[in-house]
Amino acid sequence: MIRENISEKSLWIFDLDGTLTRPVHDFTEIRRQLGIPQEADILAYLDSLPADDAYQRHLKLARIELELACASEVAAGVQDCLRWLADKTRFAVLTRNTRANALLSLEAIGLRSLFSEGSVLGRDEALPKPDPDGIVKLMKRFCVTPQDTVMTGDFLHDLAAGRAAGVTTVHIDFRGSFSWSEYADHEFDNFMQLHQHLLNTP
Repeated sequence: MIRENISEKSLWIFDLDGTLTRPVHDFTEIRRQLGIPQEADILAYLDSLPADDAYQRHLKLARIELELACASEVAAGVQDCLRWLADKTRFAVLTRNTRANALLSLEAIGLRSLFSEGSVLGRDEALPKPDPDGIVKLMKRFCVTPQDTVMTGDFLHDLAAGRAAGVTTVHIDFRGSFSWSEYADHEFDNFMQLHQHLLNTP
């Protein structure tokens, strides 16, 4: 764990599903519905299929994700934390979902106004995490360096992407298990804990 004042970073990039929103995606069930082996990465597996098959399953995945996006609920403490940070930094979202679904989710959880046009990237705008492509694109868009940037997420893909991009990584783990500490510079159970840390950092 490193000691730094992360509230002074110029750009905070957030994962969306399970980070800013309450975790509702049942990936075991999604894999079952799509006929994907349980150990496989969903997007990588679909991309490995013949074009017609991949297209049909991507359509089915999009329908599942759209339903979940419309029913998104904000994770505990997120609104207070982000509204406090909004006076100090700029925000972006990097998701393995689609950009359209991400915008729907942000609207549903009352945070759409905090994210500027072009600050939300989905799997069609950047290579999916753990590839750092999306983080690199967002840093270029906002004209910031890795030293000025934070990647915040709930899963290994988020942290690994951040580590590969050379940015500060923040793990929000509502389960409190913190299974990927080697990829995380900071670890918090929830956004209330993160907010308190920010308030208490000199």
